[in-house]
Amino acid sequence: MITVDEALERLFALVKPLDTEEVPLIDAAGRVLARDVTAMRDQPPFAASAMDGYAVRGAEVAPGAIFAVIGEAAAGHAYDGAVDPGQTVRIFTGAPLPKGADRVIIQEDVAREGDRITLGQSPESNDNVRPAGCDFRKGQTMTAPRRLRPADIALLASMNIPFVPVRRKPQVALISTGDELVMPGETPGPDQIIASNTFGLKALLEDHGARARVLPIARDTIRSLETAFDLAQGADLIVTIGGASVGDHDLVGRVAGDLGMDRAFYTVAMRPGKPLMAGRMGDAAMIGLPGNPVSAMVCGHVFVVPMISAMLGLGATPAPRHTARLAAPLPANGPREHYMRARITPRGILAEDRQDSSLLSILAHAEALLVRPVRDPARAAGDQVEYLPL
Repeated sequence: MITVDEALERLFALVKPLDTEEVPLIDAAGRVLARDVTAMRDQPPFAASAMDGYAVRGAEVAPGAIFAVIGEAAAGHAYDGAVDPGQTVRIFTGAPLPKGADRVIIQEDVAREGDRITLGQSPESNDNVRPAGCDFRKGQTMTAPRRLRPADIALLASMNIPFVPVRRKPQVALISTGDELVMPGETPGPDQIIASNTFGLKALLEDHGARARVLPIARDTIRSLETAFDLAQGADLIVTIGGASVGDHDLVGRVAGDLGMDRAFYTVAMRPGKPLMAGRMGDAAMIGLPGNPVSAMVCGHVFVVPMISAMLGLGATPAPRHTARLAAPLPANGPREHYMRARITPRGILAEDRQDSSLLSILAHAEALLVRPVRDPARAAGDQVEYLPL
């Protein structure tokens, strides 16, 4: 068995950042920016009013000063003339500042009668002007790589970027294996259960930027597995679930090897998730996950999601960990790194009482995977521990 860190190193060696494609800005949310992009214009492109009020020459502002109103400026409709001494223009938020004006007096500080205004006795000192380019300048860059958030999309739109260079989404083929499985909605036989792993993994991987295909269930025969691998052609990553152990009916490793898989490792010193294998099959990376539902999902978080991030150009790094105080004591850990389902409480992180790798209801209730290192000694309430958020 190898360690989790060693397994991650070997998995990262199986993948590389994918090629780049351009997508319309409207479709770019959640995608990974592949290269720097530069603003096509200044924002704002002109000095603009930050408030509703009156544009004046700042040097003339004084308590009780009187100005003649000579026009109006609104967003999208500039005042064409200039503001001379003793004059003002009624202006609204976002409108270009007229020539000659360098200050906006908010309307609350003004008394207006007809075409004349009188300033109050205590006009505020703020000039209420957004200078040209105060947000960004033409040529300013948004740096890659980065997963594009809604705020990034808004910024790119303001930069006048209609098409965005992004990493291609990794294509993942998901293959559940086993005679005991039927698809959701079907009627299982007396010895069968519903296939859940591929659906949970599809949701997990697509949430992190992949495009996943759920292939038909592969039965415990060589021909069925060969057919499943044939259907997976064109994928960047093939993920099998179940059949990766050493039982008489665990055929995934054998069939994958016969089809040319160059194995990178087999079995990892972790729980849940020990029977894990990986390698390359032609142009695709391949990872075989254990069949227990929680084991498959935990391995998805610990191994597959970081592989997806690496393919998206976000770096070959483990899933980020957080720290928290233990809400209750824990006994010493054994020879395998343990990923315990846990909840975040006001008192700290609390490991679930039941940690069986078949209990999806516990995983669905959990908010974190509490990480226990190999041979971690007994821990007291209040000790700092690491966890992966779910």
